[in-house]
Amino acid sequence: MKGAGRPSLFDKSALALSDAIRRCEVSCVDVVAAHLDRIDAIDGTLHALISRRPREEILTEAAERDVELEQGTWRGWMHGLPHAVKDLSDVRGLPTTAGFRAVLKTAAAVDDEPFVARIRDAGAVFVGKSNTPEFGLGSHTYNAIGPTTRNVVDPTLSAGGSSGGAAVAVATGMVPVADGSDFMGSLRNPPGWNGVLGLRPTPGLVLGQVDSAATPSLSVDGPIARSVEDLAALLATMVGSGRFVSLERRDQAERPRVALLSNLGGYLPFEDGILDVCQDAVARWSPNVESVSLPEKGTPAGEEQLWSTWVTLRHHEVGGWLAATFDEPDIELMKPEAQWELEGFRSLSDRQLDHARSVRREVQSSVLDLLDAFDLLALPTAQCWPFPTDEHWPSSVAGVAMDTYHRWMEVTTLATLAGCPALAVPAGVNESGLHMGLQLIGRPDGEADLLSWAEQAERRAAFTVALPTVATSH
Repeated sequence: MKGAGRPSLFDKSALALSDAIRRCEVSCVDVVAAHLDRIDAIDGTLHALISRRPREEILTEAAERDVELEQGTWRGWMHGLPHAVKDLSDVRGLPTTAGFRAVLKTAAAVDDEPFVARIRDAGAVFVGKSNTPEFGLGSHTYNAIGPTTRNVVDPTLSAGGSSGGAAVAVATGMVPVADGSDFMGSLRNPPGWNGVLGLRPTPGLVLGQVDSAATPSLSVDGPIARSVEDLAALLATMVGSGRFVSLERRDQAERPRVALLSNLGGYLPFEDGILDVCQDAVARWSPNVESVSLPEKGTPAGEEQLWSTWVTLRHHEVGGWLAATFDEPDIELMKPEAQWELEGFRSLSDRQLDHARSVRREVQSSVLDLLDAFDLLALPTAQCWPFPTDEHWPSSVAGVAMDTYHRWMEVTTLATLAGCPALAVPAGVNESGLHMGLQLIGRPDGEADLLSWAEQAERRAAFTVALPTVATSH
């Protein structure tokens, strides 16, 4: 078999590696070993992965994939590719700490999460888990059980979260693709700040342990990748039900009609340069761009009710889960942000919840009205540039005080409340080289359309992804 000597394979796309493995141009062992070498070289600086399996155990499994291939067994497009699962989801044989329980104090999971089982069935070799903040709360990947995940451009700055470990691992070639999850931008801000792609799917498309297609959670699982084709391939595997339509190429003469929402009519504060970077990025996607505002519906469902509605629904889901899952001794050990969500849940009234649900329907109606007239809605993926890792969250943005740990990510709530898929793509960089992402929103269940526009934009170099230079660990 070709490929001896473990070439530098970590810079190849997932589908290119898959094709090379299937053609026996390179071995699964070579591919996995090259990525393990990459992890060993840089993760001591960036801290993207935790709960790593022993190297020899991983390579033994990769060798088994090679034997299967020699015997004519091809598990799927991920056959022999290394993969790390976000540490909020179960992987058989590995602990799920959720950034709260130390690895040594957490029992190994007995079963895979449903979408993880599909990734395993497609032939992936699990190398470990990707880092996440405690319970996935907040868009800064720090917790009390290990080092903070670092930004790929400047390790003194945040990588975002809660899929920060996954985004950094993909951006730097530690793994070809990764899964993440998104409640409030966690598949959008970390890719945006680390120069890769992420997709928040329509709720109910990728089902978890407790989800159903009829009553999906506000939180969803989805893919992170360095190319649109890789992103689509992992999404299809995670869905696994035949609902997802394969990626189709659009004619280059077509251009999407884009509604640029910017700062929602001046409601959202942004740090200098972000809106300019994203406006320039949208112009590369299409000449058919119009700056718009959200249409108001019923009781004003515009900007003034967006945040209170979001906080109420988040308290209900996140705080309700914490209350049902943990006893008081555990609650006392949680970070203040988790306790705040729990206290918010306990103080909720039925009237508050009914009103929030009503406003959410109005917000969704406003967004869908825009999507009747436009193919895509565009927003930045964050309201500020990456901040220092020793800050838990920005206390202000453009001189406006942030009253909670996640308000600086309010720009991501629109897609979540509307139940729409949202794609994060690189928008550009500031004078310090720090990345910002562009958030593109499509119609519910419109992932195939969204990705086809993205694939066309990628071919035209409307955005690009490149492996960053990262200092090796010592």
